[in-house]
Amino acid sequence: MGERIKKLKKIRIHREGTEELLYTFFFVIAVGVILWRSFDTTIPFSIFIAVFGSLWLMMLNFYRCPIRYFNGDTEKVVVAPADGKIVVIEEAQENAYFHDKRLMISIFMSPLNVHANWFPVDGKVKYVKHFNGNYHKAWLPKASEENEHADTLIETPDGQEVLVRQIAGAVARRIVTYAKDLEDCYIDEHLGFIKLGSRVDVFLPIGSKAEVSMGQATTGDQTVIARLP
Repeated sequence: MGERIKKLKKIRIHREGTEELLYTFFFVIAVGVILWRSFDTTIPFSIFIAVFGSLWLMMLNFYRCPIRYFNGDTEKVVVAPADGKIVVIEEAQENAYFHDKRLMISIFMSPLNVHANWFPVDGKVKYVKHFNGNYHKAWLPKASEENEHADTLIETPDGQEVLVRQIAGAVARRIVTYAKDLEDCYIDEHLGFIKLGSRVDVFLPIGSKAEVSMGQATTGDQTVIARLP
């Protein structure tokens, strides 16, 4: 029981969802009171609470934000920037910034995953840019370049460059990026947030060694996905 309480204390609600959860909570309560007082039967009230109460709990689950700390040496380590599943591990041409081949590791986030994003490496932010685009399904290869996305370029303490790409999916319509140009960044800090199903790509220098496999589940800020050369 004590262990369970300790885990609950390490979970909070992400600031991106505070207002939405508060407003929708009061909406459900207000309409519920109206239905309770307006009908002789409790059926309309019960149906409304069952449907909208469940939707509110799903929103609460979506906006949860666990407090995590990476335990281990961070030198040359690349941690997962998001909860989800590995859908791509391959050498790919990156044309927005590097214009050469990079090791690309992609994580698909379902609506049930935590949607906070973490910095995958320690370093300094060199470049942050948002790109408008389409809303293809996030797991499709073309989503990386054609979908709306936000790029954050990080230079590690030993001079290697890592590009993190937050990608909007078919449902996700809002990408939030907290990274700022020329700011220091660290593993354990939040890079941003993507609402609903989406994807995060990480582009690493050739010679980096992948530490994950296709289909593997990842935990943001915890799972080591690669080691830099």
